[in-house]
Amino acid sequence: MFFSQKRTARGFTLIELLVVIAIIAVLVALLLPAVQQAREAARRSSCKNNLKQIGLALHNYHDTHGAFPPGWIGVEQTAPFRPDVEGPSGMSWHVMILPFMDQAPLYNQLNFSQPVIQTVPNQNSILFNTTITGYRCPSDPGPERWDIEEEGSPGPPLQTNMPTANYPGVFGTTEIHDCETVGLGNNCWGNGVFGHNTAYKMRDLIDGTSNTFLVGERASRLNVPAGEPAHLSTWAGVIPEGEEAFARILGGTDHPPNDPAGHLEDFSSFHEGGAQFLLGDGRVRFVSENIDGGVYQGLATRQGGEVVGEF
Repeated sequence: MFFSQKRTARGFTLIELLVVIAIIAVLVALLLPAVQQAREAARRSSCKNNLKQIGLALHNYHDTHGAFPPGWIGVEQTAPFRPDVEGPSGMSWHVMILPFMDQAPLYNQLNFSQPVIQTVPNQNSILFNTTITGYRCPSDPGPERWDIEEEGSPGPPLQTNMPTANYPGVFGTTEIHDCETVGLGNNCWGNGVFGHNTAYKMRDLIDGTSNTFLVGERASRLNVPAGEPAHLSTWAGVIPEGEEAFARILGGTDHPPNDPAGHLEDFSSFHEGGAQFLLGDGRVRFVSENIDGGVYQGLATRQGGEVVGEF
C-alpha cells in the first residue's frame, strides 16, 4: 500500500517579514552615518589639498617676483594715481597667482586697467563668471557665484556676478573693515601677510614661516542675522560695498574658527570642530575651534613676536 504525502510551501509570516525589515532598517541607520563620515573625510582631504596647491602657487609666485602678492591693488583712477583702498583695479591676490594655479589663459585675458566691478558688462565681468575648483572647498554647499546687486550695493546696478571662493588671505588681527575709514591716498596694511598695495617678502615673516598663517578657510553662509551681509567670499577682488568691501578676499582673527559670534571677516568651515589653515612654510594645519585666543591671534601676525608653542 502506498501513501502519498502532500508538501505545502511555507512562506514568511507577517511577523517574520516585519522583523527582517526592522533589521535592515537598523543596519542602514548604522551604515549611513559611516558613509557620510567617509564622504566628508574625502571632501576635507580634497579641501586640504586645495590649500596645499594655493601654498605651492604662493611660493612659486614669491620665487618669480621676489615677494608674495599684495592682498589687493587699489589706486586713484586718475592722476596722480595715489593709493586708494577702494580704487581700481581692486584685483585680489587670488588673481595674481592664477598663472601658478594652472589658470594662465584666464589670467592673460583679464584687464588689470579695468576695475573689478562695472556698471556695464566688460571682458572682466564675463571672465569672473568662471568657477575655479581650486578656490572652492568641496565641503561647502554654498553657491558658485552670487549677484552683487542682491547685497544692496549703492549706485547704478552692477552687472557682475561674482565667483565665490572659500580661502581668504590673512589680513591679521586688526579690523579689516577699518580700512573703509582710512581714506583716499592712504594704505591699509594690517599685521598679517596680505594688505593693500603691499607685497611682503618671506624675510618679513619674522615670527617664522611655520608660525604664520597665510590663508584660511571661510564657509559660505546665506542664513545670517538681519542687517548682516551674506558670508560669501570671492577670488576676484574688492567689491566697493562699504565696510565689507575687503572682507570678501581677506580675513581677520577676531573670533576662533566657527565661533557663533563670528562675522564675515572671520574664518570658518563646514568641517566639524574647526577649520584648515595654510602656513608660511607650505604646511596645512587643522585649527580647532577651541584654540587659545592668544595663540590663534599670534599665528595671524607676521612679526608680532609672540611665542606660539604647540597648537
